[in-house]
Parts: sequence; C-alpha cells; structure tokens
Amino acid sequence: SLVYQSIHDLDSGDLRKAEALARWHHPKWGHVPPHEFVPIAERSGLIVELGEWILREACRQAKAWEARSGQGVVVSVNVSAIQFAHPGFYRTVEAALEDHALLPELLELELTEGIVMYGVDHVTETLQRLQRLGVRIAIDDFGTGYSSFAYLRDLPIDTVKIDKSFVKDLGSPLHAPQFALALVEAITHVAKHLDLVIVAEGIETEAQRQMLKDLGCQLGQGYLFSRPMPADDLQPFLPMPPTAQRPVRDTLVN
Repeated sequence: SLVYQSIHDLDSGDLRKAEALARWHHPKWGHVPPHEFVPIAERSGLIVELGEWILREACRQAKAWEARSGQGVVVSVNVSAIQFAHPGFYRTVEAALEDHALLPELLELELTEGIVMYGVDHVTETLQRLQRLGVRIAIDDFGTGYSSFAYLRDLPIDTVKIDKSFVKDLGSPLHAPQFALALVEAITHVAKHLDLVIVAEGIETEAQRQMLKDLGCQLGQGYLFSRPMPADDLQPFLPMPPTAQRPVRDTLVN
C-alpha cells in the first residue's frame, strides 16, 4: 500500500507536495519495513513491476485529490536506479499520466545519485525527455554517498532534497553541527544560483524549521508537519476548493 508524507512551504506552512511511500503489511510477518523489502525487490528484479504499480497508484491518487480540492497537489514518487535504467521506464511514466489524465507537472520523480552509475549521458537524455513531457525531477538524499555538486550543474533537475541526517545534526552538539551547517549552506547557495527548489527532509522541531528557512530552504518535510499517513488522512492539508473558501468579509472580522 501507499502512504503519503506532506511537504510544506517553510514560510507559510502551506502544503506544496506529498511524497508517496510504499508500505508492506504481510498477513504472517506483519509490517515489513521498506529498508527490508525494497533491496529484495531490487535483487530479484521485481522492483520494476513494484515501481510501476507505485507510480500508477500515486498518479491515480493525485488525480483524486485534484478532483476533490479543485487544485492540483504535486505527488513525489521515488524511483530506484534499476527501475530508471529499464528501457521502458519513460513509456511507463507517460502511460501512467495518460491513464489517469494527470497533468505532468503534478508528478515529481525522486532519484538518488545511484542513477549515474548507468552513465551520465543516458541519464541526462532520459531526464531531458521527462522534463519536456512536463514531469518534475528531484535528487533525493543529497549530501550522502558520493553526491557531487556537479550533478546539480550537469543533470536536468528541478529540486534538490537535503538528507535528514544533516538536518538532525544542525542542532546536535554531538554530531559535528558545524559540518552539517557548512554543507547545508553550500547546497542552498549552489541550488539558488541554479534556480533549483530546495527541500529539507526530517524536520522535527520549530528551531530546525527556522534555521533552514534562514539558510534559504523553501520547502520542508518531517514530523513537525506530519508523519506518513493514508491518503484520506491528508485531506485536511489539501487546498480548499474555491467554492468552499470563506467570503472575504468573514476573514476580515477579526
């Protein structure tokens, strides 16, 4: 099944996106966490089929939210490097959008730096095709592994997501906060010059939100705003339909 975690504007607090997250509830084993079943799916090759189901279900839900609220909400979907490298991946994305009549700009694909292992030229070409289609592209967990600032310059992307480990370290004297601060400052500085949207993951306190906002992050995600939840529970966060908004005179009473 899928749950969704909201992504908010750090200034206004308004909902901007929702990230789709896969969950597996096994009748015998109970809750199986993603860090256990996703690697198995990748090793077995089932990640392509699983990823296609997640993509289609997320597009279906995005269309349902659009119909319910009258306004679109961008849905972010994680894509594994193996799934991305599959020859039919672009067509899978195209078909998911077409089948649910979803505007491409309401879909964002989140990729990790692992995609470049399949060749920068191939990756760039596929990302350019997706962008021409109208789909948004995000680099997830930036700052971990072998991330390079050259990715931000060379790859056609729209959003960079700062890994939650650095957000956690910002306020922790035991985990070299000066390193986390320097890295976040560097990421935001480069991303702003490249006109990229910056999302900070793992925000849990108001102090973290304020610090990240001051550093230049536009959007945030984490328990401060919401935990991952079923689609129906996200309804209160959605934009109100125009007909449901209060008249201007009522908003001026107080």
